[in-house]
Amino acid sequence: MDKNTLFNKLVSFTTSVHRVTKELTKNAKSESISQVQYNILEYIAVSQPVTPSEISECQDIAMPNTSRELKKLSEKNLIEKIIDPNDRRKQTICLSKEGEMMMDEAFSTIQSRFLDKIQNASLEDLEEIEQAIEILQKKLFY
Repeated sequence: MDKNTLFNKLVSFTTSVHRVTKELTKNAKSESISQVQYNILEYIAVSQPVTPSEISECQDIAMPNTSRELKKLSEKNLIEKIIDPNDRRKQTICLSKEGEMMMDEAFSTIQSRFLDKIQNASLEDLEEIEQAIEILQKKLFY
C-alpha cells in the first residue's frame, strides 16, 4: 500500500465529509444561537459530560472565548454546569432539558436529510457503509 496515495484519499475523504456535513446541517440549528454555539452544543450532545478545556480543544476555540460562549449558553438555559464537590475549580458541562430538546430537533432534521441521501441504497450498501464507519471510527478517528 502506497502511503502517499492513502494520504491523498484521506484528504479527499475528509473534504467530502466536511461538504456533506455542511449539506446535512444547513439551517438545522435554531436561529437563537450562533454557529459556534451550535457546534459546542453538538459536541456536548455526543460527548457529555465534557470539561470546558475539552470543548476548547475540540472546537479549536481559545479558553476565554469558550468560557464566554458557555456563559451565553447557560444564560439561554441550554447547558448545565456541574461543579466537582471535591474541587470547586473543576466543572463539567451537560445539556439541560432545553438544550437536549434543541439538539433533538436539530438531529431530527439532520437525520431526515441523511435518510433522503441513502434512500436508494441497498441493504448490502447500508451494511458496507456501517462497516466502513465502524472501521474508520476504530482505526482512525479514535
